[in-house]
Amino acid sequence: MEAASYNFPTRMIFGPGTRAQLGDLLKAEGKSRPLIVTDKGIAGLPFLGEMSDDLKAGGLEPAVYSAIFGNPVKSQVVSGVEAYRAHNADSLIILGGGAALDVGKVIALMINHPGDVFDYEDGNPDMPPVDKDIPFNICVPTTAGTGSEVGRSSVISDDETHVKRIIFDPRMMPPLVVADPELTIGLPAGVTAATGVDALSHSVEAYLSKGYHPMADGIALEGIRMVKDNLQTAVETPTDIVARGNMLMASTMGATAFQKGLGVTHSCAHALSAVCDLHHGLAIALMLPACMRFNASTVPERMDRLKYAVDTEQPFDQWLEAFNKAVNLPGGLGEVGVKEEHIAKLVDIAIVDVCHPCNPREVSREDFAALFKEAL
Repeated sequence: MEAASYNFPTRMIFGPGTRAQLGDLLKAEGKSRPLIVTDKGIAGLPFLGEMSDDLKAGGLEPAVYSAIFGNPVKSQVVSGVEAYRAHNADSLIILGGGAALDVGKVIALMINHPGDVFDYEDGNPDMPPVDKDIPFNICVPTTAGTGSEVGRSSVISDDETHVKRIIFDPRMMPPLVVADPELTIGLPAGVTAATGVDALSHSVEAYLSKGYHPMADGIALEGIRMVKDNLQTAVETPTDIVARGNMLMASTMGATAFQKGLGVTHSCAHALSAVCDLHHGLAIALMLPACMRFNASTVPERMDRLKYAVDTEQPFDQWLEAFNKAVNLPGGLGEVGVKEEHIAKLVDIAIVDVCHPCNPREVSREDFAALFKEAL
């Protein structure tokens, strides 16, 4: 697999071993004191130490902030801003999966912007202007799932209520992404599978979402095909660098496409993460078949195109169930501890989530309750 560099939707350097360019990329921007923002899991892995040593050998002075774990919460942003200032940093390397990328992007936002993190929630009519400098940052994804490295938003939860909030501004899109598929090789099979289906869901829901955006539709359909062709290989043969690289690109494509919108699956998954602390990608995978059955009668022609993208004659929801099974994901929410007694609270959160208004079929409280029950 050869390295490549291109600009869409932001500048991206892609290929095995491209993380070795980080020092030179920072120096080209006049930066010398990066804060590496990552999670607790990555903090103990050898490649983080190697990355830090390489930066030091190149004359830079890095520091590491690694207090991120689980679903990202506001307190992690606040302590990350404190770490940035304590290091007198001038830039960020945001390294990790969706949680680290989401937190790191909001740290960058809050370095020079006043107020509370949630003041910048999408849709807040009193949102302060995002008109201050956002420090130069490079996103380095280690999972092929959220695509947050090319996103203009982050999902951050309230520490107490666990309700997810979307922090959004166009200037939050990172100016540079280094996508090195070698960094995804060590992912456990279950994480590879769950994050891969999350990437699939972004393209699927973007394609089905309301509105006219043929460019996003085209990217979504190719992203779906790439997940279909590569995820099972990445799960079963973790060192297959071509499959890993293709999944990394499919993840980026899904996040590029969903500027058009998402849908009911994501509203369900956000509720499951808040109420049951379920991994986002796993929640997506377990809800996606039921949600696609719910949508099928509303957009039958688009469902046919989804079938074409994955080369199946089955109804798309049945193909999804078979695909989940092929990558060894659980068969339902009941297998991961979700109970019928959770449904009322799940509905309360899902109904106010910002994703389902873009769904092609309107979703009521009763619909949400039925979807959660079906997915059990």
